[in-house]
Amino acid sequence: MGETSRLPMESRMPSYPAVPPLLIRFAHHMAGGVQIELIRYLAGAGGVAMVVWLAGRLIAHRRIQTRRAKAAEVARELRQSLWTIMVFAVVDLLTVALAMTGVIRIAKGPADAFAVGWQVLALIVLHDAWFYWMHRALHTRALFRLTHLAHHRSRTPTPWAAYSFATGEAVTEALVIPAMFLIIALLAPVQQLAVFIFLGHQIARNAIGHSGHELAWSGFTRNPWTGWLTTTTHHDLHHSEGRYNYGLYFTWWDRWMGTEHPRYHDRFEAVATRTPTNVTQPVA
Repeated sequence: MGETSRLPMESRMPSYPAVPPLLIRFAHHMAGGVQIELIRYLAGAGGVAMVVWLAGRLIAHRRIQTRRAKAAEVARELRQSLWTIMVFAVVDLLTVALAMTGVIRIAKGPADAFAVGWQVLALIVLHDAWFYWMHRALHTRALFRLTHLAHHRSRTPTPWAAYSFATGEAVTEALVIPAMFLIIALLAPVQQLAVFIFLGHQIARNAIGHSGHELAWSGFTRNPWTGWLTTTTHHDLHHSEGRYNYGLYFTWWDRWMGTEHPRYHDRFEAVATRTPTNVTQPVA
């Protein structure tokens, strides 16, 4: 037998260059990002969907649209949302890189309650402003079919439509996150608890806006204490008619820019004033 045949099997296997440690770290962060985004989606969209299903008969009179989403439409929303989760996880790597290099300063140690409070509020206000103008841009003729049509295929949305985006829209939705962290980090280190609360608020409000049921009380949209918050009817009208109501959390941008649906308050009241004993046909 030759010399080669007497060598151990491991010695005869081809050698490959070592994987750079940084690449391994990013692979781990990518896997973790997918897991976190998936859990967040299932907790938010799945949680709202579960509540709507369990409370079905109790809130049936608050259904906004007559039409119900078909099983194939829900399956499409799920497929697109899973793809969006992958896109989000890739873009999340930018946030990771900026944090690893110190560009985004992350607070260490116990959370500071005051810092958490103002950062949560700042993130919500910044995100709402970004969403309004980004959303209006996606409705322009040049961008709509390429980026936003996939989401608007849900004419009768369900909570599962929360992340039902085409790739282009998913990227624009995700890029604002590191951008906002950069803004916050200019003022103070980013509080991890603030990020957790903000991201939980984001998916919860998103899923509720697509739930198809209006649970706010009569007078909510005209009350100065609550009227600045969007309702499910607000976003449902956007899905059914498309040209109005671009805001995410607040109504002020739509009111300032003249893009609030002209019959928003009437449509809302038509649903909010229903009781189980005076149910009429949904209005949208």
